Amino acid sequence: MILPKHIITKANLVTETLHESQFQPCGVDMTLKSAHKFTTAGKIDFDNKERKISDVNEILFVNDEIHLLPGGYKVIFNEYVKIPNDAAAFCFPRSSLLRCGATLECAVWDPGYEGRSEALLIITNPQGVTFKKNAKIGQLVFVKLAEATKQLYEGIYKGENK
Repeated sequence: MILPKHIITKANLVTETLHESQFQPCGVDMTLKSAHKFTTAGKIDFDNKERKISDVNEILFVNDEIHLLPGGYKVIFNEYVKIPNDAAAFCFPRSSLLRCGATLECAVWDPGYEGRSEALLIITNPQGVTFKKNAKIGQLVFVKLAEATKQLYEGIYKGENK
């Protein structure tokens, strides 16, 4: 079951929103806090013993906007999210983003995760895309689990980007 607006707001699952209009009938619009260009290679393994997250440099807004050329960028959202033990969340690109030649890739947001999450913004439009600061780029949708989980997310990203 997808959680509707009144349950999301009542449970305070998403805080630090910029405006009440971000709460949609079945999700919350996620907004662009910052964009970052990858500067080093990453490394992924099975048990995270050799994991190396890529370094990035923040792309600064000029007159409250940035123009991103084709490629991939790490983005950080403005909103702080707290996933309860009986739900998970998925973030999808807003349709306007897709219509401009860009998309958003996000991982599953597990029960127990909380933080100001990150995603991968992919620009495929050969002309690039211009973003205003705080642009709505994704929609976070909460899904109720069949029952509360017995194990909560405790990974290194819990509480990220406070």
